Amino acid sequence: MGKLAEDVARRPISMRSSSWAIRLSMFLARAGVSANSISLISIVFAGIGGALIAFGEHPLAWLCAAACVQMRLICNLLDGMVAIEGGKKTPSGALYNEFPDRIADSLLLVPVGYAVGLPWLGWLCALLAALTAYVRVFGGSLGLAQDFSGIMAKQRRMATLTAGLVAQSIETALFGSQWSLGVTLAIVTAGSFATCVTRTVTLARNLGASNSAAPEENP
Repeated sequence: MGKLAEDVARRPISMRSSSWAIRLSMFLARAGVSANSISLISIVFAGIGGALIAFGEHPLAWLCAAACVQMRLICNLLDGMVAIEGGKKTPSGALYNEFPDRIADSLLLVPVGYAVGLPWLGWLCALLAALTAYVRVFGGSLGLAQDFSGIMAKQRRMATLTAGLVAQSIETALFGSQWSLGVTLAIVTAGSFATCVTRTVTLARNLGASNSAAPEENP
C-alpha cells in the first residue's frame, strides 16, 4: 500500500528509465550523495540562472541561464531516483522534494519579469507556478492521486523558459531587443493559470466521484 501511494505521488518522467540517468543516480547513491542535498543543489542552479537572467544582457548569459534551467531539472530527476531507486529515502524527503522546487521556480521566473521591464508579471508568473503545485499537493492531502497534468506543468514551464532563453540569445545577438523573453513570460503565465484551472476542475470532479462512490452508513 505504501509503494502504491508512493507511485501515485511521484511525477511521471520518461527520462527516469534512460540509461544515463540510471547510471548517474546509482553512482551518486554509492558515493553517499543524499537525495536532499541534490534537491538543494537545484536551488543553486536556479539562483545562478536567475542572476544571469536578471543581470546578463549578453547572448552567452542567456544560453548559460538556459543551461542552468536544465541543470535544475536534472537535479529534480536525480533526487527522486537517488531516494527511491538508490535506497536513500529519508523521512524529510517529501519536504525537500517540494520546497526547493517552489524556491527554484521563483528564482527563475521572477527575474524574467525584471529583465523585460514587467516585474509584476514575473511575480504573478511565480505565484501561479506555485499554485499549480498547491492544487496538486492539496488533492493528494485529500487522499486523491496527485494530478501532474496541465499545459504548463513544471517540465513544460522549464522547457518553455529554456526555449525562450535560447531564442533571446539569438534575438539579442541579431537585434538587441528582448521580445522573446517577454513572450515567453506571457506564455508561461497564461499556461500556469490554465493549469491551475484545469487541475482545480479535475480535483472537484474527483472529489465528487469519490463521495458518490463511498458506501452509505447504516442508520
